[in-house]
Amino acid sequence: MAGRVQGKVALVTGGASGIGRATALAFAREGAKVVVSDVVSSGGEETVALIRGAGGDALFVKADVAQPAEVNALISQVVATYGRLDCAFNNAGIEGVMASTVECTEENWDRTLAINLKGVWLCMKAEIAQMLKQGGGAIVNTASVAGLVGFAGLPAYVASKHAVVGLTKAAALEYAKSGIRINAVCPGVIHTPMVERLFQRNPQAGERIAALEPVGRLGKPEEIAEAVVWLCSDAASFVTGLPMAVDGGLIAQ
Repeated sequence: MAGRVQGKVALVTGGASGIGRATALAFAREGAKVVVSDVVSSGGEETVALIRGAGGDALFVKADVAQPAEVNALISQVVATYGRLDCAFNNAGIEGVMASTVECTEENWDRTLAINLKGVWLCMKAEIAQMLKQGGGAIVNTASVAGLVGFAGLPAYVASKHAVVGLTKAAALEYAKSGIRINAVCPGVIHTPMVERLFQRNPQAGERIAALEPVGRLGKPEEIAEAVVWLCSDAASFVTGLPMAVDGGLIAQ
């Protein structure tokens, strides 16, 4: 039986670990050729090796999503290698430094917004331009439950993720009649290196956040990957502009 994205070309940014790696593997399992991108070459190459080891077709391209020239070169490399871009998962992001709004530094604010928001916007600009040329495609951006509700102590992160949700909705409306669907996933507390770092820096805050999950456990990167692949597949052909919470019921409270 053919995979859900059989024969399509998929790009995953932030693909060196966590949700990005899990999604790259899921795309490959479901029949896509996958371009993995990250600033961490070793992790990105490892993701590609895992895909190839399972019989898939994958390529690693190092790129900083906050740098326009690198983003444009990334999309050019995708098209030069595989001829098109059907699915894009703009997942690269950072949590920034945990601090109150008053204590948040300008450096932390600028870096968090540059990667989490500007990076998504730059990727979308290049991806949409290519998808318009070829007649369509599907884009999924990584937002967060912190893009739907507030969390104290992470003002830059929360602001960036709320902005990603808004950007996703605006772009979805702009290109709805052009065959380009644009959605966002809003993960809850997922067992990833990012969350592990947060727990290590502030164990009490980490425990409080984990305890918010009604299902009683952290989510798995693979559970987010399944949502992303579905949103990029033809099964979601009437879904666009959606910030999909994949959060174990966290924001239902």
